[in-house]
Amino acid sequence: MVHYGHSNQLRQARAMGDYLIVGVHTDEEISKHKGPPVFTQEERYKMVQAIKWVDEVVPAAPYVTTLETLDKYSCDFCVHGNDITLTVDGRDTYEEVKQAGRYRECQRTQGVSTTDLVGRMLLVTKAHHSGHEISSEYREYADSFGKCPGGRNPWTGVSQFLQTSQKIIQFASGKEPQPGETVIYVAGAFDLFHIGHVDFLEKVHGLAERPYVIAGLHFDQEVNHYKGKNYPIMNLHERTLSVLACRYVSEVVIGAPYAVTAELLDHFKVDLVCHGKTEIVPDKDGSDPYQEPKRRGIFCQIDSGSDLTTDLIVQRIIKNRLEYEARNQKKEAKELAFLEARRRQEGTDHAASRVGSLVPWAWLLGTVPPTSRASLAALPTDCSRFCI
Repeated sequence: MVHYGHSNQLRQARAMGDYLIVGVHTDEEISKHKGPPVFTQEERYKMVQAIKWVDEVVPAAPYVTTLETLDKYSCDFCVHGNDITLTVDGRDTYEEVKQAGRYRECQRTQGVSTTDLVGRMLLVTKAHHSGHEISSEYREYADSFGKCPGGRNPWTGVSQFLQTSQKIIQFASGKEPQPGETVIYVAGAFDLFHIGHVDFLEKVHGLAERPYVIAGLHFDQEVNHYKGKNYPIMNLHERTLSVLACRYVSEVVIGAPYAVTAELLDHFKVDLVCHGKTEIVPDKDGSDPYQEPKRRGIFCQIDSGSDLTTDLIVQRIIKNRLEYEARNQKKEAKELAFLEARRRQEGTDHAASRVGSLVPWAWLLGTVPPTSRASLAALPTDCSRFCI
């Protein structure tokens, strides 16, 4: 999948240099090393290109990053999160570039993972966006989803996402509409931000020479009212970051009213209001939520050309449920094995260095009469422990 955790990694990576090239793997490569992808490779190429910190996308990038690849695209170094990515046979995919000193690390975003999102989609409950329920049903299911027996690695587990003002500032453009710019307003759930949303926002962005696109995001309860089931899959805070990361969006209204009111239009000095070809559900009182922009003659419906919806993504997950559960089990087992091997190696290295540091004192002991306890007591602590 492509989610705001990936966007945050790309934001951090872009801050480390001047030009960010993102390599995206093929479906075949992902299936081989990790398991079935949720989005197709073409969808992922376009999704990544739509993230505003990305300068260039390399399609069909090799799964194992080599020095040859970095040199081919004139890259000084590569960046990955502080979790691990392994090949199908358990090798670190960045081993070569790490050894060459051309590897950098950024912080993994806490509170989101593809594993977690897939788990939410498979669990038909609203617990994932109801704070008082999160410690029971959802937590129990999510923590066991796709886990390998007897293991838990530090990267696959589920944790609650905690929004901060700093995170919003990092994602937001911070730019006000400028004179001559066309202010365009769109509203919706934008749940599981996907290629259908990207295609729609790209079309909206192209309606004006100098567009300033404002996206209004509805509250979770509002989305659940018109979508039903366990929607939204992502809560309002998560959806906010997903939309802010899109290069076609200038500003986000967090918790926008369902009905596009005169007050909202006047406050943001909106020139045009757009909606996709999806059904417009009446407001709670049965009224048209777009009646005010229609009255003003500034309403426009846009055909994105994409038929992908949040519902279809969930259907993909449900259809391949067993494959995704198997994917998560294999992935975690592989990562736990790698961690255990690394711990053993570090333990061996530590023991070797410890013995090495005691050799001079072992040599010194040869000069101390074994019956002289006073002489032994006078030796450094490490040596005394070694002697005993």
